[in-house]
Amino acid sequence: MDFELSDEQRLLVQTARRFVQEQIVPLETKLDPDADSLDPEDHARLAAQVKAMGLYGLGIPEEYGGPAIDLVTEVLLAMELSQHRAGLYAPCYGVFGGTGLAQLYEATEDQKQRYLHPTLRGEKTAFFALTEPSGGSDPARAIRTTAVRDGDDWVINGGKIFISGADEADYGLVFARTDPTQGRGGITCFIVDTDAPGFYVRRVVHTLRSAHYATELQFENLRVPHKNVLGEVNKGFSIASDRVSRARIPYAAACLGPAIKAQQMCIDYVKVRKTFGDLLATRQAIQWMIVDNEIDVRTARFLVLEAAFKAQSGAPFATEAAMAKLVASEAAGRVVDRAIQIHGGSGVSKDLPLERWYRELRIRRIGEGASEIQRLVIARNVIGGSFH
Repeated sequence: MDFELSDEQRLLVQTARRFVQEQIVPLETKLDPDADSLDPEDHARLAAQVKAMGLYGLGIPEEYGGPAIDLVTEVLLAMELSQHRAGLYAPCYGVFGGTGLAQLYEATEDQKQRYLHPTLRGEKTAFFALTEPSGGSDPARAIRTTAVRDGDDWVINGGKIFISGADEADYGLVFARTDPTQGRGGITCFIVDTDAPGFYVRRVVHTLRSAHYATELQFENLRVPHKNVLGEVNKGFSIASDRVSRARIPYAAACLGPAIKAQQMCIDYVKVRKTFGDLLATRQAIQWMIVDNEIDVRTARFLVLEAAFKAQSGAPFATEAAMAKLVASEAAGRVVDRAIQIHGGSGVSKDLPLERWYRELRIRRIGEGASEIQRLVIARNVIGGSFH
């Protein structure tokens, strides 16, 4: 694994860094500290700049119009693009594009024409609905939403919770049990239009994460045409999980952006802030916090890059991806926590981005698989065999 960046990677990283510093951060000074969107005019202007830079659609395969960027470069960019106040909400407020639903690349040509391509063009938005009130970390057993075949349709009944963006989306991927006698083998994925009769947003679920919120959904005799089955009947769980390990790697990288920025904020601050006549930089307690921050950042960065290199080379990488997600999400939380402590009262104020990062990083320990699930994945792969 080569830690030296290529000339192209170095240029892309510098371009992303300059874009965040010169275009995103100044806009944030005019927004509410918890804002999760930009003014439409600013969004359009920045998206146009991103397209001109050739970076629009990070994570989208090249054959679907995405930039020809490898996974290692993608995670390097993710670390840069998340170094601003709303960096954990979505890279640069979504001006870098993307569907957020990699599963749609497995769709039929008809489904791609009706859903994937309009989404890539920014004409449609979507949601992903797997989690249910009965449990989120074990969806194979927890899914109680059912789908029953009725002629050319499927009739769906049940509900989902903690679903982001469903109240504003045009469609979504809904996972339902089609064979109650099976576990993972009895789940099917459906493409569901939000204007279909029987689709309801029961309520908004406000979470710890700044202005962002989730929704609870209800399906009451919701009819979905068979042509909207994504993949094969009873094989929907593989659609949900096949791309999960890969997605964890840039997700982990994005956690590191705020940690890297918070550490730099600490270093700059302790060099000018005095208490009782001496700089904070001379206090051993402060020095040790900064040392612990540096160790956390460097350890997580190594694991993220290792996972990206393995995935990019075609080698098995599930263990490395789980380690990267686990360590990066937890380490970043510790770094920002120490940064708040070092900054004192200013650290918990909305004058600085630290308190927002603190809240959002707490959610990152649950999103894309909770820390406990990552440990389970690692244990199974390291020890080997089947066990509970």
